[in-house]
Amino acid sequence: MKLQSFDNIYHIHKKSRVKRWFLFIFIGGIITLFLPWTQNIKVKGNVTSLYQEQRPQQLHSPIPGKIIKWYVKNGDYVKKGDTLLQLSEIKDDYLDPLLVQRTQEQVNAKKGVRNFYEAKVGTVKTQLEALHSARDLKLNQLKIKIGQLNNKLTGEEAELTAATNELKLSEDQFARQKKMYEEGLVSLTQFQQRSISYQNAVAKKTASENKVAQTRQEIINTGIEQNSVIQDYTEKLSKIEGDRFQNMGQIEGSEGEIAKLENQVANYKARQGLYFIIASQDGQIVQLNKTGIGEVLKDGENIGTIVPTAVDYAVEIYIKPVDLPLVKEGQRVMCIFDGFPAIVFSGWPNSSYGTFAGKVVAVESNISTNGLFKALVIEDKNEKKWPPKIKMGGGVQGIAILNDVPIWYELWRNINGFPPDYYEVKNDQTVKYEKTK
Repeated sequence: MKLQSFDNIYHIHKKSRVKRWFLFIFIGGIITLFLPWTQNIKVKGNVTSLYQEQRPQQLHSPIPGKIIKWYVKNGDYVKKGDTLLQLSEIKDDYLDPLLVQRTQEQVNAKKGVRNFYEAKVGTVKTQLEALHSARDLKLNQLKIKIGQLNNKLTGEEAELTAATNELKLSEDQFARQKKMYEEGLVSLTQFQQRSISYQNAVAKKTASENKVAQTRQEIINTGIEQNSVIQDYTEKLSKIEGDRFQNMGQIEGSEGEIAKLENQVANYKARQGLYFIIASQDGQIVQLNKTGIGEVLKDGENIGTIVPTAVDYAVEIYIKPVDLPLVKEGQRVMCIFDGFPAIVFSGWPNSSYGTFAGKVVAVESNISTNGLFKALVIEDKNEKKWPPKIKMGGGVQGIAILNDVPIWYELWRNINGFPPDYYEVKNDQTVKYEKTK
């Protein structure tokens, strides 16, 4: 007997489609496993600048001083060369308001001393020239005198030769006359006349010999006088040369002192220029940590920070050591900036919304203090521009793009705990990757 309630059971006669749905889901899952999946590395970082001079710069006091006037406040935008604050001197070595002028007067005085010694050197040079002329003149006079004496000696030696010849002839004639007188061939008067001639010849020769000896002695005396003149003038010249070198030494010493004083003048002028702290570049003044008037600053003390307005932004990302071999220069990185909404699909970063493309330009070889390696990423000019409202130091999440692999391979890799595949950058402009075999 058929129960009436049995016919009222819900869908008891309806045909089930579970098997069909299970088959569709199974086939869809199989197809899904072969869909492409982009391997990636998730990193964190912050916004920075590509160049050192475009990063926030601390303002320091170049000299110790006391603040007497502020020209800016926190948040002000300044141009390069604008005055930020004014200092006054606190060191007693620089308190004199006429310090530069007085030091310049010392320089002028030293220059006067130097000019005096230069004039003295010029006078000594004139004395040296006069002494050289006097010495040459005196030596020329003695040389002429010696020449004259040599000529005189030559004449007297000729006279002596003639007197010697005459004496020899008279001596022969006297001997013959004496023999003839003894034989009675000549008279006594003739013999006496010949004897007188002989005596005159002897006297004449003696006189000639005396003249020659006297002239030779004069030549010797003149040579001695010449040596004496040379020695005397050498001593005078040496003394004056010594004075000249001493004066030249004083000039060099004055030059050194002048250079030192001029250096002090330049330093004092430069120091006076440091009383006004100026902006090194266009930017915004932030984090001023000195307040009021009269506060004393130490040498090199931090005053505040200036953030440049014109910045070529970049991103610093930090990579785990285990992922370091996967990151190379030229690699594509998708950046998500804090404060900008983004929808991210982990396996399809290129299809994500709110991400901005960049490429790695440098990877540091030294580990940072946080135990990670730092890499620098810049904007990819060929893709969407980075947002203009990003600020220095803002947080960034990065997705380093690796290989495209099937989903089943990525699941198998994660189940087995394998790292992503290694790759090679084939082109810096269009970044492509391939597995290394």
